[in-house]
Amino acid sequence: MTMPWKRSTETTTRVETNAEDNLGLIPNWAILLAIAVFAAAQYLFHGVLPHHKHEMLPMRLLMGYSWGTAFASYVLLVGYVSRDVLRRNMPRGLWMLVVIVMPGGIGAVVYFLLRQPMLTRCPHCSSEIASQYHFCPQCQFQLAPVCGQCFRGVEITDVYCKQCGHDLAEDQAPSRLRAFHD
Repeated sequence: MTMPWKRSTETTTRVETNAEDNLGLIPNWAILLAIAVFAAAQYLFHGVLPHHKHEMLPMRLLMGYSWGTAFASYVLLVGYVSRDVLRRNMPRGLWMLVVIVMPGGIGAVVYFLLRQPMLTRCPHCSSEIASQYHFCPQCQFQLAPVCGQCFRGVEITDVYCKQCGHDLAEDQAPSRLRAFHD
């Protein structure tokens, strides 16, 4: 039996792990290039551009840090897309071209709107399926809990279906899906 105070900690840990995994997708070359781009922006605003007016120093600092941060963030975004494309089995060259060539980050927005869902493997037949499926389309293996009456997805901890109000305890769910309920 899982205690209520431990359940929220496990959920929080799972969310933090997922966020760390997403940050782990940024390759080392993108991090190093982002640092170099930020340093180049600082050099541009403080070393190359004329600065004979000392009253403009706050504006130069603000512009140097903001443009350096914007360009470095864009480089990190390109690095993230370069790895995320591979996870989703999408054409890497095409999406890298779209993200880099389209101005103002529009390419990245287009990528995030059109990217394919992550694919997982069915534990029963090993076919690739989208992660939001509740049943494998090849072997009908139940992957996630569903209501026995309306067949919509439910949470493992639900007692009644959110859509139709069906008592989920009456359903004969597989034991692997009843782990939290018992």
